[in-house]
Amino acid sequence: MTRRRFLARTASSASGLWLLSVAPGVARAASANGKLNIGMVGVAHRAADNLKEVATENIVALCDVEDAYLAKASKEYPGAKTYNDFRRLLDRKDIDAVVVATPDHTHAVAAVAALRSGRHVYCEKPMTRTVSECRAVMNAAKKMKRVTQLGTQIHALGNYRRVVELVQGGVIGPVSEVHVWVNVTYGGKERPAETPPVPAPLHYDLWLGPVAYRPYSPEYVPQSWRNWWAFGGGALGDFGCHYMDLPHWALGLQTVLSAEVVAGPPVHPESVPPWMVLEYHYPARGQKPPVKLTWYHGGRQPAPAVLAPELAAQWKSGVLFVGTKGQILSDYTRHQLLPEQTFAGFVPPSPSIPDSIGHHAEWIQACKTGGLTTCNFDYSGALSETVLLGNVAYRVGKKLEWDSSALRATNCPEANQYIQHQYREGWKL
Repeated sequence: MTRRRFLARTASSASGLWLLSVAPGVARAASANGKLNIGMVGVAHRAADNLKEVATENIVALCDVEDAYLAKASKEYPGAKTYNDFRRLLDRKDIDAVVVATPDHTHAVAAVAALRSGRHVYCEKPMTRTVSECRAVMNAAKKMKRVTQLGTQIHALGNYRRVVELVQGGVIGPVSEVHVWVNVTYGGKERPAETPPVPAPLHYDLWLGPVAYRPYSPEYVPQSWRNWWAFGGGALGDFGCHYMDLPHWALGLQTVLSAEVVAGPPVHPESVPPWMVLEYHYPARGQKPPVKLTWYHGGRQPAPAVLAPELAAQWKSGVLFVGTKGQILSDYTRHQLLPEQTFAGFVPPSPSIPDSIGHHAEWIQACKTGGLTTCNFDYSGALSETVLLGNVAYRVGKKLEWDSSALRATNCPEANQYIQHQYREGWKL
């Protein structure tokens, strides 16, 4: 079933649920009280927020590589068993679903292992650290027929739904140009020279997981890992799946034809770029025209000819759809039609996309009944691959002509080193 048919059917459903039945036996709730038995991989920081969102269910297992974080979570969920290694958590037979909320570099190994063990999976964004890992997760989800959801929780907010309705309703005409910018920066650092002892509560080797060993530094753990290619993807990896989700949804975008960095600092072998301007090109989709999407981060914004200075001052992060009849400017919680004089007195259509029951609640409900979520790995995998490909283009310094089916840049074999994952001994997908 396509997303368009899915949305159409749910829009007309009296129940308003974002669920459709699938083959019986796909989902189950093993507990006597009808709740899911959930295992958490990660319990602190963003993972702690995820834990609260699924706390309506039975939290039966907690895993973290930091004992202090684990002890704190255990006090809140005393009935849950604790683990440092997610592989031991997955050895249990009573877990129905798993939430993966680790740093990016361990998303894939944890998500694939959970899927292959028969569990439903909620995973934080981006889906993985590399493009090849992303495809592996998507394939595992498809093969195992599990219920999945990527942690792009902004997708569940009403504002995105209203913007999608306006774009798909043709209010601004066909769209062939989109600008996406975030006022966020990471990176621009040198690899730490000092190697202090690993703090006693931290199981550092497990934190490294599949990536090549490097001495411990507080510059990596617990919260600065997004600055480094070894563990994450900087601002694009952090916010690309949130902000690019809106044009992907509204315009029905999937895989790209090309990705090219048009401006950015010199490439650093260890650290992500503190700023960047990147162009993606998408093919036509039926009657819809090709799309050029330009990404900016680190304080960069569209040129004044595209985004007026007074708007740039008010919208430090945003998405701008450029159509033949007008424009739509949006962020997470607000949107505006432009030019204002053209749309003075405009009355928006009645909402046609049902409100979400909640991003996590949607996943929980689907796990229990069988069905689709709005950000399942099929949809979110294509989004994540596109985001990650932008970082590959930056690292090779060349426009990438992309063959999605072959998972390779046809004009740039040297890009393969950044597309394919490479794990240290003892770790695999």
